[in-house]
Amino acid sequence: MPYEFLAVEIADRIATVTVNRPDKLNALNARVLEELDLVFTAFDTDRSVGAVIVTGAGRAFVAGADIAEIAANDAGGLERLSAVGQAIFTKIETLSKPVIAAVNGFALGGGCELAIACHVRVASEHAKFGLPEVKLGLIPGYGGTQRLPRLIGKARALRMILTGEQVDANEAHRIGLVDEVATATTLHEVARSIALQMTKNGPVAVARAIEAVNDGFDRLPAEAMALEARLFGSLGATKDMAEGTAAFLAKRPAQFTGE
Repeated sequence: MPYEFLAVEIADRIATVTVNRPDKLNALNARVLEELDLVFTAFDTDRSVGAVIVTGAGRAFVAGADIAEIAANDAGGLERLSAVGQAIFTKIETLSKPVIAAVNGFALGGGCELAIACHVRVASEHAKFGLPEVKLGLIPGYGGTQRLPRLIGKARALRMILTGEQVDANEAHRIGLVDEVATATTLHEVARSIALQMTKNGPVAVARAIEAVNDGFDRLPAEAMALEARLFGSLGATKDMAEGTAAFLAKRPAQFTGE
């Protein structure tokens, strides 16, 4: 379907979603959020898509939320907006297929929250990350106060959130916010290479691995281990497991079908 603020391309089972609002530095307004919800809902059941890359048009990844839209809301409106954004970013985080953020520039506020909702983050050397909401009398509202501490640790997350200051790509990599730093010219090549590695693997196994990590992360160790065992066992009934093990023993490439 056509989108107003997203450009979507699919090639080699990799979907590239570009937030395409460069005149506003790809700021997340209600329509952009709605389109992200629609496209990720579609990807979850689209067998032609094995992985997703998210990036931005122009010099920004996503430079935050639409401040004019936020300023027009009262307390109840802001709470509803936060709940909507959280639900959409959780949909991205829990998608059954790998999602890679190719951060090409500013990833601030909601843009930083979008990046940390993705499974993997690759950043251009010119990228900047930050959660500057406190400078506006706000706090991160799309999951940033919860995901960032889990990603980089409580103290580092609090420093970023409470100062509202930006960190560059190299610092983001040092603290674990970014998995890899690339040049501006190789960013998409690096993101695509990671996506291709992932799409070669059994689709059902990839989905179960994402589920195991996400659902087990905040459980007690014994509960998380039991979850892993249950998901591990469930793969024994799949054609992909039979194919993967047979291919390994026969020393040939596996031909997975996602069944």
